[in-house]
Amino acid sequence: MTYESILFELSGGIARLTLNRPDKLNSFTAAMHGEVADALARVEAEGARVLVITGAGRGFCAGQDLNERQVSNGVPPDLGETVDKYYAPLVRRLQALPMPVLVGVNGVAAGAGANLALAGDIVIAKESASFIQSFCKLGLIPDTGGTYALPRLVGRARAMGLALLGDKLSARQAQDWGLIWQCVPDDEFNATLERLAAHFAAAPTRGLAGAKQALNASLQNDLSTQLDLERDLMRELGRSADYAEGVAAFLGKREPQFKGR
Repeated sequence: MTYESILFELSGGIARLTLNRPDKLNSFTAAMHGEVADALARVEAEGARVLVITGAGRGFCAGQDLNERQVSNGVPPDLGETVDKYYAPLVRRLQALPMPVLVGVNGVAAGAGANLALAGDIVIAKESASFIQSFCKLGLIPDTGGTYALPRLVGRARAMGLALLGDKLSARQAQDWGLIWQCVPDDEFNATLERLAAHFAAAPTRGLAGAKQALNASLQNDLSTQLDLERDLMRELGRSADYAEGVAAFLGKREPQFKGR
């Protein structure tokens, strides 16, 4: 498949997906959704050990391209279908990927773009970047998992403020609130992203996937159910090649060579 709205490459276990409509602040169209879905299928099939998502140009993603979701001839668009067909499957797929999803927010992340970033596992942002829950300015609610992620990440009061006011939140404040992992100076952003990508590409991928699965499940599970899940995952991971390598490297006082198996 030839991509027009994204850039994609996979090398050395690192899959890089760049939203590439810089003149539109990388806002989503139906075509872009199709290309992202195709790229994620390749991520799953071609042996990636980490997925890096970022944006081209001065923005990360401005959310939905509203040119595709206007009232036409007096008929309003079905935004529920848009969520059901595109945004919800995207979030579910990112959450289910058996590898870390590293998101590099290189500029403004607004609307669905902000919540796409929050669907990642580790979020790094430039100091000049910002997050905006702009839905309220259009009479809408935070979608793309926003109403789920926000109160869990920053608490009800801050989630309400972000959703009902739609104010710009700086990357520094997003870090301080626990919305993202790290805010870095602009001139250190690329190096930080590359360092983390290289780290995850050499890490015990199955173990990281298990940790991701368990942490995501804990948001719904009671303690007893979560302890059972931990048991099951530890049983499975204890039989992995990476666990054997990790133990051998520890006892041999050497660096482990994980293969993601």
